[in-house]
Amino acid sequence: MSERRFFIFGAGYSGKAFARAYGQRAAICGTTRAPEKFEALRSAGIEPLQFDGALSPELGDALAKTTHLIVSVAPDEAGDPVLNAAGDALRQAMPALEWVGYLSTVGVYGDHGGAWVDETSDCRPVSKRSVMRVAAEQEWLRLGREIGKPVAVLRLSGIYGPGRNALANLEEGTARRLVKPGQVFNRIHCDDIAGALWLLAGGNLGGIFNVTDDEPAPPQDVVAYAARLMGVAPPPEIPFETAQLSPMARSFYGENKRVANKAIKAAGYRFRFPNYRVALERMWAEGSWRGGEPRSPMRR
Repeated sequence: MSERRFFIFGAGYSGKAFARAYGQRAAICGTTRAPEKFEALRSAGIEPLQFDGALSPELGDALAKTTHLIVSVAPDEAGDPVLNAAGDALRQAMPALEWVGYLSTVGVYGDHGGAWVDETSDCRPVSKRSVMRVAAEQEWLRLGREIGKPVAVLRLSGIYGPGRNALANLEEGTARRLVKPGQVFNRIHCDDIAGALWLLAGGNLGGIFNVTDDEPAPPQDVVAYAARLMGVAPPPEIPFETAQLSPMARSFYGENKRVANKAIKAAGYRFRFPNYRVALERMWAEGSWRGGEPRSPMRR
């Protein structure tokens, strides 16, 4: 097998986790909009490149050598920024390309009233950002059929890991226990995103995969468990109806579902962190929970 060369459009939190885990096994390039972030990418094992919505000759040269492409850039009202800029290159100037992985979100399922959903469930996107995600998924799957290459769509739940978790939030004083009866969320540790990507890329497997933990749970339970590990009092419960939330944060609570992950398990993946308790316990024991990453709930 020839050397695998990965290219990550949008090498943020998840992309850096992938590089830290697998950078010794493959060459990895990745993009950021800001040159001041180049050093952080290098520290994670990524050769940094700038992508500001246009395809530069430098990017074109790197893409020409790429065997496995990972896309972690959110669509906007103009469509998918990567397809808009590099669609022709994907069709004509990537002779080594074997596989594409597109990082999406379980938000595409919308609200299912707390019921279980899987990859065959209807997408009922509520927010505008999720509507755009559904369209972007379809564009990437269509491109894969056009060029005859497998495209894996990874639908991710709420991402957490070192530096981005309830333990860190408690230390910073930003943790809150919002209570909305019946509300649950799935989560996914960044190392499991990395592991799922490596498995799918290694087998050149295409299709739609929910990359999410086994246990959808009320968000206030996660905070309470983290507080118990730290030996501190949890913050008081706040009724959702009276909570001061941004419109975006409130919109997350407008969607309630339990997301199943059978497809990625059927592909052979075994989760390192099947639920939040295992992950918080491991990070607390290892002292890795502080991390070094700035946190933003919308950054992937």
